[in-house]
Amino acid sequence: MKHHFGDFLDRTGDYWTTIPNRERFAFIADFEIANKDEVKILTISKHQNKEHWEQVFDCQNLEELTLHDPSKEQVQAIRKLTQLKRLRVTFFRTTDIEFIGDLYNTEELIFEYVSGFSDLTPLLKLTKLKSLHFENLRRVSNFDGLRGLNSLRYLRIDGTLDWNQPIENFEFLKGLPNLEIFSLGFVINKTEFPALLPILHLKKLKKIKVGRATFKTNEYAFLKAAIPNVEGCDWDLCWDYHDNFEFLGKRAGFVKKSSPVVKERCAEFIATFEKMKKESETIIKSYCG
Repeated sequence: MKHHFGDFLDRTGDYWTTIPNRERFAFIADFEIANKDEVKILTISKHQNKEHWEQVFDCQNLEELTLHDPSKEQVQAIRKLTQLKRLRVTFFRTTDIEFIGDLYNTEELIFEYVSGFSDLTPLLKLTKLKSLHFENLRRVSNFDGLRGLNSLRYLRIDGTLDWNQPIENFEFLKGLPNLEIFSLGFVINKTEFPALLPILHLKKLKKIKVGRATFKTNEYAFLKAAIPNVEGCDWDLCWDYHDNFEFLGKRAGFVKKSSPVVKERCAEFIATFEKMKKESETIIKSYCG
C-alpha cells in the first residue's frame, strides 16, 4: 500500500512538534541554501544530488530531519548530526538501526515503512526520547527492545489498511514507567487473554487509543476494569452504526436495528461484558496482591 502521508500524531500536549507528514517535501534541500544558519528543518532523499543533500552538515542549527526514501550512505552519514531533536525515517530497508544510537539528543522519532530489522534495542541510547511513532515495521513483532526507555511519554504502534502490525506480547510496557499516551492502530495481538495485563505498570498513563475491533471483547473489559479513569476507555458496548448496533470487540458481531430482538441482544451483550469485567477485576486483584 502506498504511504498516505497522513498525520496520525496526537498533537495535544507537548508530545510532537515534528512537522505534519504532508509538509516534508516543502523542506527538501534541492538547491543551494543561502541562509544555512537559519535552517532548522530539512528533508533529504536518495534522489537528490550529493552536493545538495550534504548541505545538511553545514546547517549548524538544524533540529529536525526527514529521511525520505534515503540511501544507506545518507543514513550512515547523519550519525554526525548529534544536535538533532526530531527525526523521521520513511521508506528504508536496513538490517539494523545502530545508526540511531549516535543521535542521542533525539526527542521525537518516527519510523514509517522501515523494514529488514527486528532489534529495537539501539533506541535505548536515546535517553531524551519522549515521543515514538512506529508504522509498518515489517520484521518487528517483539517490542521488548523498548524496555528501559524511561523518558518515553508517547508511543504509537501501527500497521496499515492492508497489513496489520503483529505484537508478540505487551511485556515491554513494564519498562516504560513514564508513558502517558499509548496508541494502537492496525495491529494483531499474538498473546492470549489477558494480553494487556502489563498495562497495570503504567502508573502515569493518561490516554489510550485503541480501535473497537483490535482485541477480543474480554480485553476491552479488562481495560475498563484496569484503567477506568484513563481517557479513551469510553467505547460504546453497542455502537449505533448505520443500520446496526455493533458489539465491542474483534468479531463480536452485531444486531440489525430492525431486528425484533434488538433490545434483548444488546442487553445480553452488556450483561456478558459486565461478567467479563468482574472476571478481570478478580485477575487484577490477584496480580496486584
